Amino acid sequence: MAPEKTAYPKARFRAPSPSGYLYVALSVAPPHGSLPRHSAERDDAVQECLSLARALTERLDVLRARVFEAVLMPPLKEAPGFDVTMLVETVSPEVPDGVRRAAAPDGLGAELVMPAHNPARIGDTEHPASGTYLFNHFRAADGDTAVGVWEELTGWYTAKTGVDNSTPLRALEESPFPLVNYARLPAGAASFLLGQLPRPSFHRFVRARLRANGMTALPVLYRPA
Repeated sequence: MAPEKTAYPKARFRAPSPSGYLYVALSVAPPHGSLPRHSAERDDAVQECLSLARALTERLDVLRARVFEAVLMPPLKEAPGFDVTMLVETVSPEVPDGVRRAAAPDGLGAELVMPAHNPARIGDTEHPASGTYLFNHFRAADGDTAVGVWEELTGWYTAKTGVDNSTPLRALEESPFPLVNYARLPAGAASFLLGQLPRPSFHRFVRARLRANGMTALPVLYRPA
């Protein structure tokens, strides 16, 4: 299928965040289907992460630390099983080693610990600090390619899905996901997916742009814990 020729102007970007980020992802009890079921093991992991997040926010070099629990995990090939995540925001673009050590102790069992910075952004993902959140994990040849494609796709998403914010996290080190897009959705998880999949332009433009650049998008949708 040829890429759609219709142009979707890029969204209006804000200056990059001056913060640094540490994305910590756990695969505790990922579902066999799309919908995570209740799990005592996951409940324990969430509580441990919340306790850790509270301790991290007492540090002078940490601005905030948020914990998320998956609500919808599309069963895509190579999709990550991250059913619990924590996002730590630090005062500088480079995540201090002390924060990294404190945020991912051996006992937490994190599958991914990814220091990152923000290359550009749309709106404000943190306010309000409630609702449904998207962490879209991009496989790509490199971070620069991933950021460029994200910029190309922003106009489609703001026009077609009503998403008015996006904070992409570009990995500072080698990572299976050079870019993870962090965004707060205007409605629930099902509404977001239904706003994409039935649209021909999603397949002719969004998916075609990803394929043309050798990229794969692996979304997981969350609620704040």
